[in-house]
Amino acid sequence: MEENNWLNRTELLIGKDNIEKLRNSNIVVFGLGGVGSYVVEGLVRSGIGSICIVDKDIVDITNINRQIIADTTTIGKAKVDVEEERIKNINPSANILKFKDFVNANNIDFIMREAGKMSSTIQKVNIAESNGIHSKINYVVDAIDTVSSKLDIIKYCYNNNIPLISSMGTGNKLNASKFEITDINKTSVCPLAKVIRKELRKLEIPHLKVLYSKEEPKKIEEHTTASISFVPSVAGLLIAGAVVQGILEK
Repeated sequence: MEENNWLNRTELLIGKDNIEKLRNSNIVVFGLGGVGSYVVEGLVRSGIGSICIVDKDIVDITNINRQIIADTTTIGKAKVDVEEERIKNINPSANILKFKDFVNANNIDFIMREAGKMSSTIQKVNIAESNGIHSKINYVVDAIDTVSSKLDIIKYCYNNNIPLISSMGTGNKLNASKFEITDINKTSVCPLAKVIRKELRKLEIPHLKVLYSKEEPKKIEEHTTASISFVPSVAGLLIAGAVVQGILEK
């Protein structure tokens, strides 16, 4: 084991072969907010070699309380640009693709195909000789709030047999110990999960891996969603852990 290897401690835990497996893995993360920014943090620090990040927003002062990429120096900057710089500062060898876009049915195929090409570069695989670009995407993370876009991601991954984990609601919650990763059909309490369950029945999509909270959302008089530092961050790291474990188990 090399002394200057920044993944030494991780290698002790999972072994050299699994370090290589993560280095050769390709993940797409939609949304770089309170959940998504910590998903990326967990994945990059685990040694994921190739990552595609998608978010149209810029960093706002109201993001500082919960998003790891938000501080007084990044306000007004595009989230994908800030995240790219952070990833490079952690792992200069990481392969990064970024889209400053709001994902929808019109652009998801383009995003996913470009992301698939990125993995081929890392592994020096000839796309024409492989099983297709989609086979080069190991996992997709949906960490966005808009229902229509979530459904576009879910439908696309289901139709193309791409592993996906989708984050349900983390706002208006205070107890980070209530998070659970399960199938959408086993969820309760979460208002967003209820909506997604209903829509998936219409689409005849039988299963979806999700992170959700069993905590009843606090009733907030303001229309703005309330949040705190340690809730979406825990959700994001749990998702990152599920993705890494899913890759290692294959």
